[in-house]
Amino acid sequence: MKPDMHPAYGPVVFRDKAADYAFLTRSTLSSERTVEWEDGCTYPVVDVEISSASHPFYTGTARVLDTAGRVERFERRYGHRGDR
Repeated sequence: MKPDMHPAYGPVVFRDKAADYAFLTRSTLSSERTVEWEDGCTYPVVDVEISSASHPFYTGTARVLDTAGRVERFERRYGHRGDR
C-alpha cells in the first residue's frame, strides 16, 4: 500500500447533544475538541445533529400516514364524483 494515501483512521467519540448520547467508534473524522471517555482515555469528539438515539425512525416515534383515511376525508370534504 502506498504511504500517505489514506486518511488517518482512529477512535472518535460521536456525541448527539439532543439525546444526551455518545458512542465511541473508529472514523477518519477528527476534531480539535476532545473528551475523556469512560475508559479514562481522551478521544476527539464530533458533535452530530441526529443519531440513532434521537432519529424518529429508530426511536419508534415516527408518524405513520393513514392514506386510506386521507382519501376518505378528501371524498367527504369534496364529494365523490362517481363515473362520468
